[in-house]
Amino acid sequence: MVELVIKDLVAGYGNVSVLHNVSLDVPNGQTVALLGTNGNGKSTLMRCVAGLIKPTAGSILLHDEGREIDLAACSPKQIVGHGVAMVPEGRRLFPLLTVEENLTLGAYRTEARAKLAGNIDFCYGLFPRLAERKTQQAGSMSGGEQQMLAVARSLMSEPKLLLIDEPSVGLAPILVSQMIEKIGELRESRGLTILMAEQNFNQAIKIADKGYIIVHGEIAFASKDATDLRENEMVKSYYLGA
Repeated sequence: MVELVIKDLVAGYGNVSVLHNVSLDVPNGQTVALLGTNGNGKSTLMRCVAGLIKPTAGSILLHDEGREIDLAACSPKQIVGHGVAMVPEGRRLFPLLTVEENLTLGAYRTEARAKLAGNIDFCYGLFPRLAERKTQQAGSMSGGEQQMLAVARSLMSEPKLLLIDEPSVGLAPILVSQMIEKIGELRESRGLTILMAEQNFNQAIKIADKGYIIVHGEIAFASKDATDLRENEMVKSYYLGA
């Protein structure tokens, strides 16, 4: 049982404040969409959870089997050790290493090393194209294949909470749909709790249990559930073309 609770988060870069008192929660076993167009703070929030940016105020708490872990006080390495994995925007693969070498590096976490072979098999089952490309250098693959590898590499660490930042960026529409569908499968196949930052509203709401819309670093709308998200007038008017 794992849950992410963010409360009154303030963060930015130097003297530039990006997030303004952001609060959200990601319940156990749910897929939560953080929705918004570019430049509104989605990636900044994801980087705060991963420990790559230290907030100036607020809290980021991971509730795991009765424990309360203050992620804001942890290093990125410690956060990975607590079972949090991130698929960064732009994939951030090791381009000169093969598919299988990238996957193996994803199993750095101690708990994941004993399950290396089984997790590689799972990833190849989830993305058969990676099995076909396992000896190919990651940098020579297509954008869609690289995104598959980025997601698969994160799964190699045996995460409990998966952060996925802009999985649709740079992909053709058909590949976006396929990628979102695969992410949706992870809740059932792995029991993952997922926070996904995405600007493609039409695709994200297909798999989201609930969602938040972030505008200029503030939560402009927080839905109670998937229906509430789809039926909200602001969502339909500004993001779904209704």
